[in-house]
Amino acid sequence: MKVIAFVGPSGTGKSYRSIMVSRQHGADAIIDDGLLISHGKVIAGTSAKREATKIASVKHALFMNRPQVEEIKKALSSSGVKCLMILGTSDGMVKKIARNLDVGEISDIIRIEDVATQKEMDMAVRMRRVEGKHVIPVPTFEIKQDFSGYFIHPLKRFLKNRNEESNIGAADKSIVRPTFSYLGDYTISDNVINSIAIHEANKIDGLHKVLSTNLRKTGHGIHIDMTLALKYGYNIAVVSKQVQHAVRKNVEEYTSINARRINIVVKNLVK
Repeated sequence: MKVIAFVGPSGTGKSYRSIMVSRQHGADAIIDDGLLISHGKVIAGTSAKREATKIASVKHALFMNRPQVEEIKKALSSSGVKCLMILGTSDGMVKKIARNLDVGEISDIIRIEDVATQKEMDMAVRMRRVEGKHVIPVPTFEIKQDFSGYFIHPLKRFLKNRNEESNIGAADKSIVRPTFSYLGDYTISDNVINSIAIHEANKIDGLHKVLSTNLRKTGHGIHIDMTLALKYGYNIAVVSKQVQHAVRKNVEEYTSINARRINIVVKNLVK
């Protein structure tokens, strides 16, 4: 297996440009912040951006945990990767990752300065330092369940009014704000989520009243149980589906928490 590297200081746009660079140099897989990515899919690993501290994130990205290393090595072996591109902030970092994963010597190092202008790198640094935002080079649906409760959006939305979107395949990337961001952590109370659910349900024609809500948390998101009273004469199935869709869509939009299930129980009908 051929191994190459893409190197640049933190926040200068490596992940943003990694797909383009990997295609130009024939790499069919990428190692980036603890993830093994191939053809727009995460095939092994977990993101270092999920760690609670910056130090833990660095250790994760360097593959210093044995089970983590074994998972990646097994995936590399079974997926038939022919050319692997490792992302890192320095030559030393990518060489250490290569050693820890036992993938052999790095044959070529591409630098961010080779593919981005100073103006573009400065803009990327501002996004990291001012807004605490990081790019992951996979579509949002690939990592959504693993980033429930984090700020996460498709890069396409972020760039919707910019010309860059059409140039570098923004649909293949996502923006997250990790918990270790210096901007600080945040919490959302159960009452807030329940209030959003009730507010959005009340907008649906045919609903009389939300009788109760119950919130259950899982490792990848939340389940919301809602008991409703509907107006007599409306199609129960149609109204229930409309409530499900509205609650799920808006809870995820407002909180960035993955709403995995919205369970509806219709208790009575009111004339």
